[in-house]
Amino acid sequence: MTHIMIGYARCSTDKQDLAAQHQELLKLGVSADRIYTDKFFTGTNRERAGLDQALAAVRSGDTLVVPKLDRLARSVPYARLIGDSLASRVVKLQLGN
Repeated sequence: MTHIMIGYARCSTDKQDLAAQHQELLKLGVSADRIYTDKFFTGTNRERAGLDQALAAVRSGDTLVVPKLDRLARSVPYARLIGDSLASRVVKLQLGN
């Protein structure tokens, strides 16, 4: 069985750019076609299509890669909820820098 790295990047405002996060994910070994993104969504907005797609794409043994924890969630409880969900599915979470 092949283990896949799925990447997720998010920017909150139109003044931010996904390019740096995208490059970081590529450097971490994520294939460009496996990077999911959300643009102009704040960390408090939990309705993020890109994150939902990334979470749906990971399977047991895969790794979800995020450049920084604050790109995944802005609150500790929400980050823990995501982390617990990944752990229950035997999916690893890898943070960049």
